[in-house]
Amino acid sequence: MRLKNKIAIVTGSASGIGKAIAERFAEEGARVAIADLDLSAATKTAEKIGPSAFAVQVDVGQMASVQAMVEKVKTSLGSLDILVNNAGVSYIVPFHECTEELWDKTIRVNLRGAFNCCRTVIKDMLERKNGVIVNMSSQSGKAGNSQYTAYCASKFAIIGLTQSMAVEYAKSGIRVNALCPGVVFTPLWNNMIADYAKKRDMKPEEVRPYLESKIPMGRLCSEQDVANAAVFLASDEAPYITGQSINLSGGAIMH
Repeated sequence: MRLKNKIAIVTGSASGIGKAIAERFAEEGARVAIADLDLSAATKTAEKIGPSAFAVQVDVGQMASVQAMVEKVKTSLGSLDILVNNAGVSYIVPFHECTEELWDKTIRVNLRGAFNCCRTVIKDMLERKNGVIVNMSSQSGKAGNSQYTAYCASKFAIIGLTQSMAVEYAKSGIRVNALCPGVVFTPLWNNMIADYAKKRDMKPEEVRPYLESKIPMGRLCSEQDVANAAVFLASDEAPYITGQSINLSGGAIMH
C-alpha cells in the first residue's frame, strides 16, 4: 500500500472528486479526514470508507474554522502527512453579470481556502521536515474560458500558489503540486449543465457529447483519473516532483 500509515486531509471530500480521492487514499492505507462544510454528508462518506476515515466540518474560507479542523484531525488521527485542497465552487456567468458577491465567494473558497489550509499545516510539516500538498487547479487554470472569469482567475492563482510554495519549501522536505483536471461530471458540474447549454445555445443533453468531441482521447476526465493522480503525487513514488501543475485533460491541454 502506497500510503500506509499516512495521515491525510482532503477538503471538500463529502462528494465528487474529493470523495474519490479520500476513498483511494484509504485503499492505499492512509487514515483520511473527510473535511467538508456539509458535516452530514461528510459523516456518510466516512462511514462508507470505514474506520480509517474521520468526518470533520470546515469552512475553508474562514481561517479559524480551518485551524479548528486541523487540530481535531491531529487529535483524532495524528500528525498530518498529506493535504489535498479540493474544496471549490464554480459558476458559469457572463463577466458583465458577475457580481461582487459571486466573485468574492469564488475567490474565498477556491483560493483563500487553499491559502488558509496551507498556512495552517505548513508549520507542522516544517517541524517534521516532511509533507505533501496537492492543490486542485483545473484546465481552466491553464487556459481562460468565456463566462468563467472568477473560476479561471482562482485556478490560475492556485498554480501560482503551488509554484511559489514548492520553491520556498523544497529544501524542507515538503512537496507541493497541483492537478489540473478537465471536465469531470461531478454533482458540481451536473448543476452547471443548464448554464453551459445556455452559453453554447444547445440542449442540456447535447453538452456531454459536445465536450467529449473536443478531447483527443474522446472522453471526459473521471473522478478516478484524478484520484489515481493524487495518490501518485502523495506517495513516495513521486519524491522528485514538486511545483508541477499536471494536466488531466485527455490531450485537450498540453502546456
